[in-house]
Amino acid sequence: MTVNLLTHKTPFIIGVAGGTGSGKTTVSRAIQEAVGPARIAYIQHDNYYHDHSRLPPAERAKLNYDHPDSLDTELMVEQLQQLRGGQAIDVPLYNFATHSRLTDTLRVEPAKIILVEGILIFAERPLRELMDMRIFVDTDADMRFIRRLKRDMEERGRSLDAIVSQYLATVRPMHMEFVEPSKRYADIIVPAGGHNRVAMEMIVSRILALLEGGAED
Repeated sequence: MTVNLLTHKTPFIIGVAGGTGSGKTTVSRAIQEAVGPARIAYIQHDNYYHDHSRLPPAERAKLNYDHPDSLDTELMVEQLQQLRGGQAIDVPLYNFATHSRLTDTLRVEPAKIILVEGILIFAERPLRELMDMRIFVDTDADMRFIRRLKRDMEERGRSLDAIVSQYLATVRPMHMEFVEPSKRYADIIVPAGGHNRVAMEMIVSRILALLEGGAED
């Protein structure tokens, strides 16, 4: 893929996908740090979960949050199109502890690089077709589970039993049905997540070349 941002009239959209706990955020942060946050509009698919605040807490916890239907991808596509057209957007914010949207939103300004991160962003055709570069972070299942376990206990206040039950009931089955098959749409597959120094150097070099107009059509 060779695109020159000087002749590429719309922003260059990069998607970073992979299973839960694969290291997507680490890869995204490495890209932002190397390129400069001011030159990147960063959006996470996780912010677009449907609001379930009207349901009792016990009912919210039973929902399948790993199926594509759990996310308002239509809104994300609409906002990405607005961002690509030079308009600022107000991204929804989500509270994972209560399974509900916050009343506040996050203002995201247009930039030459739009970085989109999420587990299911390649599983949705309207979303992935907006992307100019697709990166899939590929990490062993045991490592992904350990990272998810640690995150959910420390950051989301969930119990060990609840995390394991959810993993077996929805996380693993949905990964096999939707996330893993979406890997075939990737332009770049990064083993070992953001700790793959060689892969990250190649990706960052490519993005910097695009920003500097060093690539040819």
